[in-house]
Amino acid sequence: MGKLTKTDIKSANPGDKLADGDGLRLDVDKSGNASWIFRFKSPTTGKERFMGLGPLRDVDLKQAREDAGAARALVRNNVDPIEHRIAERAKAKAQAEGTITFEGYARRYIGGKEAGWKNEKHRQQWSNSLRDYAYPTIGDIAVSAVDTELVLKILRPIWSTKKETARRVRGRIEAILNAAKAEGLRTGENPALWRGHLDQVLAKRRKSDVKHHPALPYEEMPEFWRSLADDTSDAAHMLRFIILTACRFNEAAEMDPAREIKGEMWTIPASRMKANKEHKVPMTAAALAQLPFRPVSDVTLSNCIGRHTNSAATTHGMRSTFRDWAGDCTSFPREIAEMALAHTVDDETEAAYRRSTALAKRRKLMEAWAIFCAGSEVSQQVSNVICQHESEVA
Repeated sequence: MGKLTKTDIKSANPGDKLADGDGLRLDVDKSGNASWIFRFKSPTTGKERFMGLGPLRDVDLKQAREDAGAARALVRNNVDPIEHRIAERAKAKAQAEGTITFEGYARRYIGGKEAGWKNEKHRQQWSNSLRDYAYPTIGDIAVSAVDTELVLKILRPIWSTKKETARRVRGRIEAILNAAKAEGLRTGENPALWRGHLDQVLAKRRKSDVKHHPALPYEEMPEFWRSLADDTSDAAHMLRFIILTACRFNEAAEMDPAREIKGEMWTIPASRMKANKEHKVPMTAAALAQLPFRPVSDVTLSNCIGRHTNSAATTHGMRSTFRDWAGDCTSFPREIAEMALAHTVDDETEAAYRRSTALAKRRKLMEAWAIFCAGSEVSQQVSNVICQHESEVA
């Protein structure tokens, strides 16, 4: 050990490999760049390995000998110095990233996910709910240090008073902490986990706590429709279109009729569907008659509904009105009504049914619905359509 001198190093030429002893040497490449190398036999694999100790411009002879000595000590203790260095660097990185705050990581998480979210409202809800309820308590806390006590500190003040908000905040915290664990920034159980964890200390939601969109009773639809038929506003046209197609608000509000409606078929692209699957809607003459209309807000539609009925009802609730009517007043199979609403149909038999004959049967269902909405003066037509369907499936 200690063969090299400063003079040896200064006089080194391109291509030289100058040995200092005990595995340490100075290698000079063809361009004259010199770097320290430690050669050793790995105690884990038994193979010869070469460990870089840094360039001569950064590491002098004294430092190189100290680093080589430390590496030899590891070898004597049956530790591969290269693998040890890799592990230490990974540990240091994890410790550095462990100082990422919950807010910092949450913003990174949202940024990575929001491209796949369907609308701006959803993005705002994520950001705003965390801003209002989570960040004041854990925003400045390291994402690795968020524990059950802190999560409960967020949830308890709103668990009984803002039930739906509290449920969503808990779920969002859980998702963020799951992602942090997947990236190696956390270990252990998720403190925001509900089942088997928070459900032991927070009150469970009663079924009565779940709020559904108020729906117009289908018995009232003909009377509602007669009143709505005299309304020539864009809101009325859009509302009638939504009712007749049983679609969701955003599916109609963001519709491009020229591109999406071909003949008597409306094809809604997957990007606008809740299930992220393309959906075809058979168009009745009554539905086509509502076009074109200028899209209005959901609030404007709600105001329009209020002008024509005293019953509590919402735009989205019209889908429930349709579903209740289809189930109570027709003999169309359940899966046909579910497909008309673009609900997922999992059963293999129903999936096969959908591929083969569903569009034709759905068209008859929507025609029957349009006739029912139009009122009692055409009730015989409703019976004719339904009876025709019953004879076909008999």
